[in-house]
Amino acid sequence: MIRLAIAFVLTFPLLPAQAQLNPSTTQIRPTEIRNGIYIFMGAGGNIGVSVGDDGALIVDDQFAEMTAKVDAALAELTDKPTRYVLNTHWHWDHTGGNENYGKAGKTIIAHDNTYARMSEDQFVAAFNHSEPASPEVALPVITFNDEATLRFNDLTIHMVYAANAHTDSDAFVHFVEANVIHSGDVYTTGSYPFIDSSTGGTLAGEIAAVEKLVNMIDYDTVIIPGHGPLSDKVGALKTLSMLKGTRDVTAKAVADGMSLEAFLDSNPSAPFDDDFAIRADAGRVFATRVYLDMTGG
Repeated sequence: MIRLAIAFVLTFPLLPAQAQLNPSTTQIRPTEIRNGIYIFMGAGGNIGVSVGDDGALIVDDQFAEMTAKVDAALAELTDKPTRYVLNTHWHWDHTGGNENYGKAGKTIIAHDNTYARMSEDQFVAAFNHSEPASPEVALPVITFNDEATLRFNDLTIHMVYAANAHTDSDAFVHFVEANVIHSGDVYTTGSYPFIDSSTGGTLAGEIAAVEKLVNMIDYDTVIIPGHGPLSDKVGALKTLSMLKGTRDVTAKAVADGMSLEAFLDSNPSAPFDDDFAIRADAGRVFATRVYLDMTGG
C-alpha cells in the first residue's frame, strides 16, 4: 500500500513536460494555427487564442505568474483588448490566471461545475494536493450546463460539456469556421491521460468524451490539446484506441480475479507505452488507476 501511495503522488509528472516548468522563468511560445487562432504554450495548460476585429479571447490562462507574459504575447498580435477568458475545466494550471483577468474586468466563461469546484476547497488525492477555494473575482461570471455559443471575431465558438471525463467540469471549445478545437485535458498529446477521480473523472467518461471529440471533428481539424503539441483526429483516435484497449484488458483481469499486483506484473500497458509513456513507470501508474477505477478501489 505504501508503494502504491507513492506512485499516486508521483502522477503529476505524467503530464507533458511543459506542465512542470517554473512559471517565474518560463516564457510564452505562440504558434499561429489559422483564422487568427494561436496556441500559447508556457508553464501550464495550453492556451488557445483568438484575435480579430472584436479583440482577443483566450481559452485557459495557466498560472497567475504567467498573466503578464500572456498579455505581452497578446500585445504582439493585437492592439485590441482581451474581452473573454474561457476555462476548459477547474484545474489550477488552467485557471490560475483567472483572478488577474477577473480583476481586469474580463468576462470569464466556464461550465457550471468549474464554478462549483473553484468556489470550494478541493483535494486531489493523486497529487496529494489541496487547492483552496478561489476568490469570487476569479470565478466564471457566465456558466452553462450542456453547451454554450459565443460569436466573436467572425467565428462561432461552441463550448460543449464532456461529463465525468478528466474531471466533472470539462468542456471542449470549438472554433467552428476555423475547424480548430481546444480539448482541455480530456485529450493530451504524448502522455497517458490523467483521470482525476477526486473531482469526478472516470474512465468511462474519459472514453465517452474522447469519442465525442472524435465525432465533432474531421481529418482537417487542428486540436489544441490540454498539454503537448498540436494534434489532429488521427492522434485522438490513437488515444481512444489506447483507452478502450486498456479498459478491455483490465476488465478481463478483474473478471478473472487477478490481483492488482499480478495485473501490473503482466505489463498491461506494453502495447501503448511507446506512444504514451513519458517516463519508465508511466504505464504502470496509468494501469493502476484504471484497475482501481474498475474495482472501486
